[in-house]
Amino acid sequence: MSDKRSIKTIIFHGGILAMAGILVRIIGLLYRIPMVNIIGAEANGIYSAAFNVYNLMLVLSSYGLPMAVSKLVSARIENKKFKNAAAVFNMAMAISMVTGGLAGLFMSLGAGWIERTFYAKYAGIALPLKVLAPTVFIVSMLGVFRGFYQGQGTTIPTAVSQIIEQIVNAIVSVAAGYILMKKYINSPKQSGWGAAGGTLGTCTGAAAALVFLLVLFFVYYPRFQKKTRKSNKVLDESYSSIFKILVITLIPIIIGQTFYQISAMLDDMIYGKMMMGVSAKVVKTTMGNYSSSYVLLTSVVLGVASAMSASLLPSVVASKQHGDFETINEKLKATVKANMFIAMPCFIGLFVLGEPIVAMLFSSYDSHQGGVMLKLGAVAVIFYTLATVTTTTLQGIDKLNVPIYHNIVALAVHIPLLIILLKTTDLGIYAIVIGNASFPILVMLLNLISLYKYTGYIQEIIQSIGVPFVCALFMGICTYGVYKLFFNISGRVIIGLFFGFIIAAVTYFGSMFLYEKKLKPIIMNRDYYDD
Repeated sequence: MSDKRSIKTIIFHGGILAMAGILVRIIGLLYRIPMVNIIGAEANGIYSAAFNVYNLMLVLSSYGLPMAVSKLVSARIENKKFKNAAAVFNMAMAISMVTGGLAGLFMSLGAGWIERTFYAKYAGIALPLKVLAPTVFIVSMLGVFRGFYQGQGTTIPTAVSQIIEQIVNAIVSVAAGYILMKKYINSPKQSGWGAAGGTLGTCTGAAAALVFLLVLFFVYYPRFQKKTRKSNKVLDESYSSIFKILVITLIPIIIGQTFYQISAMLDDMIYGKMMMGVSAKVVKTTMGNYSSSYVLLTSVVLGVASAMSASLLPSVVASKQHGDFETINEKLKATVKANMFIAMPCFIGLFVLGEPIVAMLFSSYDSHQGGVMLKLGAVAVIFYTLATVTTTTLQGIDKLNVPIYHNIVALAVHIPLLIILLKTTDLGIYAIVIGNASFPILVMLLNLISLYKYTGYIQEIIQSIGVPFVCALFMGICTYGVYKLFFNISGRVIIGLFFGFIIAAVTYFGSMFLYEKKLKPIIMNRDYYDD
């Protein structure tokens, strides 16, 4: 019974964070539409390249902190060692302020050097990098607060703070982008200023979320201190030992994610260097299309996997404390199934309706090009989802180094594949999409092999993956047909998509419901097989 309750808790809190994540990404999608149209395709290309640098700095300075704090706090609270959990929080906060501050300082002082050395075809990128510099420091502290709450089994503070962050981000990004594009209309670096306006929203949004979590912390912390005082467990870990444990936990997480971020940065640089005879404007425009039409749309789905993983981690750590690998496997199976229920129809939906969706959302971009990107790469949402969830499980059972090796292998395949495709074919930006989709496939497969080795986990295929795929395929056929019908009648993309989305919801959830209520009982009935 407790195992079932634990799995329901994972799904519940993961669901809260997933819904918040979807809402955050929808807000992100909605504000990116006017922002892209205001600052233009070229500025958006600079914006996306600046974010790749920012993400790398974030990974190197603080990416692993929410996960590390969640993992270590959860293990100590499971053993009623509240004083040790508080010490983990204090030390993590000190680390975040130092590493985040240093990374922000490097971005601020080194922005010009980064532009000259690595992004010569992205003139003006130094401007958004300088705006993003203090954001690294703010987000570092933000991650510690979020990890502290998640380690105690609640994702609600994280969810609310993410929504606040994105609302402020949306308002400021659009407003600042508009103001700076107007102000610097005659500047040769107008696009850089437009990108800087977009990144200003990121900084102010993170600051707003930090203020919310600080207020919540001062309200909640006295209650946590009361638990600490009542506990008969003394502080039996020194701050130096906690520092070592945090570093040992952080380094594998950081290294593993660094490979993914390096992959994105290398994609930018390799694409810019190898597209000989192509103007800098075309490079920035196509990368901007890739960033919006492909990366942004697929990230909406990947947010669900990240949310479920954040909820899964402390629960896996708790089961690991008791050596209960059977329960860990059950939790992972339930999490994969919940993720596939969302990811599979999103993959098919992006595949069949990618082009009209891009046409509706990003009128300044080549919708045909964006649609082809989604046809080639939408399947990556399945592999990234499985890679994310299985990586979290490996980290939860203290196999922190294992995902690093898997990311190294994936990067070692990804980069040569990209170079070969760019050098020997005319795929252009589509080579970036194919390379991006190849990365999580290897990570996922290697993760599953390692999980079988350490926990005996075997991924169930039919219920978790097969059924959602068949229902999503049926949905895709019906949806595309209805979209084409109403588009041909009205001549308007938005009308076709409106009726297409209605049919998508009815056919997918309807077919899943029929399977669960009618077909599954027959298939699962032992008497059926005996006959």
